[in-house]
This record gives sequence, C-alpha cells and structure tokens, in this order.
Amino acid sequence: MNHWIIAPVILPALLAPVIAFVMRHDITLARAASFAGTAALAAIAVGLTVLAAGGETHVYRLGDWPAPFGIVLVLDRLSAILVLLTAVLGLLVLTHAAASGWDRRGRHFHALFQFQLMGICGAFLTGDAFNLFVFFEVLLIASYGLMIHGGGRVRLQAGLQYVVMNLAGSTLFLFALGTLYATTGTLNIADLAVRVREIPVEDAALVRVAAMLLMIVFAIKAALFPIQFWLPGTYANAPAPVAALFAVMTKVGAYAIIRIHTIVFGPDIAATAGLPGTWLFPAAAITMAVGAVGVMGARRLMPMLAFSIVGSMGTLMLAVAVFTPQATTAALYYLLHSTFAGAALFLLADLVVTRRGNDALTPQPATAQTGLYAAIFFAAAIGMAGMPPLSGFLGKLLVLDALRAPEHLVIGWSVILVGSLLTIVGLARAGSVLFWKPTAIAPPEDDDSAPAAPAGPLEIAPAMAAVGLLALLAAFAGPVTGFLDATSAQLFDREGYIAAVLTDPEG
Repeated sequence: MNHWIIAPVILPALLAPVIAFVMRHDITLARAASFAGTAALAAIAVGLTVLAAGGETHVYRLGDWPAPFGIVLVLDRLSAILVLLTAVLGLLVLTHAAASGWDRRGRHFHALFQFQLMGICGAFLTGDAFNLFVFFEVLLIASYGLMIHGGGRVRLQAGLQYVVMNLAGSTLFLFALGTLYATTGTLNIADLAVRVREIPVEDAALVRVAAMLLMIVFAIKAALFPIQFWLPGTYANAPAPVAALFAVMTKVGAYAIIRIHTIVFGPDIAATAGLPGTWLFPAAAITMAVGAVGVMGARRLMPMLAFSIVGSMGTLMLAVAVFTPQATTAALYYLLHSTFAGAALFLLADLVVTRRGNDALTPQPATAQTGLYAAIFFAAAIGMAGMPPLSGFLGKLLVLDALRAPEHLVIGWSVILVGSLLTIVGLARAGSVLFWKPTAIAPPEDDDSAPAAPAGPLEIAPAMAAVGLLALLAAFAGPVTGFLDATSAQLFDREGYIAAVLTDPEG
C-alpha cells in the first residue's frame, strides 16, 4: 500500500487540533502552521495526481483489513484531480484571508480551515458510503464555524438556515444508508456495485428508494432545484474568503453523484436503469435558469455572485445527468473551471466591498485601484458567463457537444444559451455600476473621511491567480481534456474499480 494516499486526510486532521489548542492566541504561529500544512497538502496532491495518471486504481486499506470488511481509501484519476483542486484553492483562499486580515476576526479560523480541507479531501478519497457520510459531517461542522466567522446577526441567521438544510440532508443520508445496508448487507462502494446488480428487478424497490434518497442528499449538497434556496443566502452572507472556499463544497455533491450513481446505480444496472438521469436532468435545467434569473435580478454584489454559483452548478449537472464518458469529461472540465471562476469573483468582491463599505449595486465614489479591480472583474465575469477566450467558453462548448442527443438537445441547449446570455447581461450591468459609473461621481464636499487604503499585492494576488488558472485551463485545454477523457474512461470501468478494491493483495 502507498501510505501517501491517506496523507491528505491525516495531515490536516493532525494539524487542526494543534492550531486550535496551542496556537490560537498567536496568529503568526497559526498562519505559519496553516500555510505550511496547506502547501504540504498541495505538494502531496501533485504527487498523488502523478501516481494516478498511470491509470491504476490504488487502494489504501486501513489496518490492512481487506474490503469490504475494512475501511478503504481509493485513489484514481478522479479523486486525485479533485484533491489537487482543493489544495490549490485552499492556498489561494488562505493567502487572501491572511493578507486581508479575515483570519484575525476569530481565534479558530485556521483550525476550522484545516478541518474543512480534511473533510473535502476525505470525501473525494473514501471508498465507503458510510465514511462519505462521516466526511460530509466534518464538512458541515467546519463550514458552519467558518460561515459565522466574525460574528453578526445576519451571518448567524444565514448560518442557521445552512445548518438546518444540511442536517435534514444528513438525516436522509442515514435513512438511505440504512436502507442500502438492510438490502445489500454492505456499504463499501465496490461491494455495493456487485450486490446491487445481483438483485432482481422485481425485488429492487428498496434499492430504488435508497438511490433516490441518495440523489436528494447529494442534490442538497450541490444546491440543485428545488433545494437550492439555501445557497444564495449562505454564500452572500459568509465571509468572502470562506465563500470562495465554499466554491468547491458544492462540487462534493456533484462528485458524490458522479461516483455513486455511475459505479453503484449506473445506467446499465437493471434495478435502477434510467432512474438518476430522469430526475437529475430537469432539476439541473431549472437550477441553471434560477441562477441566471437570480444574477439578472440581484441588487447586491454578493447575492449576485451566489446566484452565479447556482447557475454554474446547473450547467455542470446538465452534463453529469447524461451519464456517458463524453458528458462526464465535459462536466469535469467545467467543474475545474467554475470552481476557480467562482473563487476569483468572491475574492475580488471582498476587495471591492471592503473599500466601498457595502455591496449595493448603486453608483458610489470611485475607490483606489478601480481600474485594476475592473480588469479582474471583467476577466472573472467573462469566465463565469462562458465567453471566449477563457476556459468557460470551452467548458460550455464541451457541455453543449455532450447534449446533442435528441432527448437532451432542445432543453439543454436552450437553457445554457439563454442562461448564459442573462448571466452576461447581469454581470455586465454590475460591472458598469461598480467600475464605470462611479468615476463620474464626486464625494460630498463635507466628506472628510479617510479613503480606504489600496489593497496590497498579497491581497490582490489570489484573485489574479484564480483568473490566471482560467487562462491556463484554456491554453492547455487539449492536455487537460485528454487527462479528463482518461479519467472518465476509468470511472466507467466499473469492473476495474471493483477488482482493484475487492481483490485481497494477500490472497
């Protein structure tokens, strides 16, 4: 076994309590430890991605107990690329939080941040459905602490709604796991794939119930219609760096749908044939429409960006709902793109709102570095809207190409094209109000308040780096999609996954 596979879970799990109990009164020590741990996580993630690029599915058996009796972590191309995505995003967010001083507004920011990384990486690596639930709960606890970081009544109210929705999802998750275990006698993902396909269709009613319960649970995490309403309020009121980190949290729900409903409840499984896509595709289409209309109708910057995340999840899940290798490649490329595009917008929004004093989309006196902010916003906005030359354009082209089947063509193309147009108009309107109209407005003559200080290089660098990553995704779209094609092929090779996990190396 390669012990580096468990490192993305163990490293932040060990570091977080040390920061919480030993360094919470010394922000310098906490920052140093958190940066060192996140940088080490990124280096490990690069190594794991190189390891997984060979195409082999690597299994880590805790306690050396063979599956399905023991807990396993599974590293393949899909889990490796998502752990790397999490680590890179973590470095960007951590840099911004430290440079802007957000991490000073509470003693436990860095400890919670590390627990959050632990939960996300664990969810991507686990090969067991029950431990997916465990890592979801780690995510919930850490994200709630980060959500209310800095305090405030409005933030606390939004955090309460977030917790209630996710606790409801956790309850359904337990019901689904109990139903699956009662029906199949296992919760190991590979073993579930074997047991489910052995169940006759006429005896599979409980399996179908469990499959739909899991779909609802993952849809809550991914903010799909009709349970997407928690996301705009949560993201709009969270600290901006936390909202940027949350850009990858909805992707955990998308990943769970891709993994579970491809390997366990795949479209060729008789017991659940056609069940996931039948409900997922229309929900994704409506989610895309809700997000686009929300961007158009928003009157504040943070809710507008939150609705753009909703819209991007709708686009992503339209591709996921097709459940073919080509569509999965498109979904994964768009997943990478939308994560960095959302992070860039939220990190920039923090700089803008801090200097404007509010996030209202109304003309106000120009602030320092308006031109620089406008350039970053323009680049991130065209990325989120799906305009050339950045990766959003290529991502949406890949999704549209994957939706050419007659049953998906009309609805899928219409929603994406019209939704993209509404998103472009909404973001353009916001940009003109924030960065163009203020130049003609002078501050009142009796206003003797000191202007907000310009942002330092470390404050601006993470947002610019996120935009730079969008450009790199576009420039290297060929190699990236080649890797993702291989990732999709490996994902749909269920027999290979099952054999890798269930084969006893000692046997």
